[in-house]
Amino acid sequence: MSVLEAIILGIIQGLTEFLPVSSSGHLIIGSTLFGLEEDENLTFAVAVHAATVLSTIVVLWSEVSVLFKGFFRFKWNEETQMVAKIVLSMIPVGIVGIFFKKYVEAMFGSGILLVGCMLLVTAALLTFSYYAKPRQKDEISFKDAFIIGLSQACAVLPGLSRSGTTIATGILLGNKKEQVAKFSFLMVIIPILGEAFLDLVKGDFSGGTDLSTTALIAGFMTAFVFGTIACKWMINLVKKGKLIYFAYYCVAMGLFAIIYSFI
Repeated sequence: MSVLEAIILGIIQGLTEFLPVSSSGHLIIGSTLFGLEEDENLTFAVAVHAATVLSTIVVLWSEVSVLFKGFFRFKWNEETQMVAKIVLSMIPVGIVGIFFKKYVEAMFGSGILLVGCMLLVTAALLTFSYYAKPRQKDEISFKDAFIIGLSQACAVLPGLSRSGTTIATGILLGNKKEQVAKFSFLMVIIPILGEAFLDLVKGDFSGGTDLSTTALIAGFMTAFVFGTIACKWMINLVKKGKLIYFAYYCVAMGLFAIIYSFI
């Protein structure tokens, strides 16, 4: 992977992590078009996902700091309950990460046909959540948090947008759009940073691949910068209820990936 390719893929990751179009799917499509090896793709994907998680912390720092301050009062307050809901939502994806990691990694090397199919599923979810009109709730319940967590676990499939799936699920459960968007972004912080830390400890970053440290850093920085921009943009888009436009995009990109896989 060249530095230029890393920058381009970093921009793609940064923009698509928060938009409901599947960042992992776009990384696979981009890597396929660039002719990159599977091990390069996996290492790079973990690094740039960590970068966009850091951009989440920057954009939502006021919410994150309030949660930390409230949690360390060691009282069952509103902040502690939210932290508990976030932890509850992480259980399904944690189980997938511990027991099914090899299967997930294998799917990332299965080509772009799966990506195309899952992008069409993402489009269907976004469309359904756009037209559904469930009764609005004041806050995300523990039950809703766990169901949203289940949808996040399903979104490990490349092409099935994590943000699109979790936000659509939250909306279908009757939660307020802005509220569920922030919850969706907060609930992914620990799992991705945890995975990146474990890979760093094991020495998986750039070791044994043709991925240079310079390319890795370039991709990380561009993913962080563009992720910060996209995170702010996405929260505003969710508030305005304009996710349906991304459904159209997912259909187009999904069909492109499916057709390209047969060429």
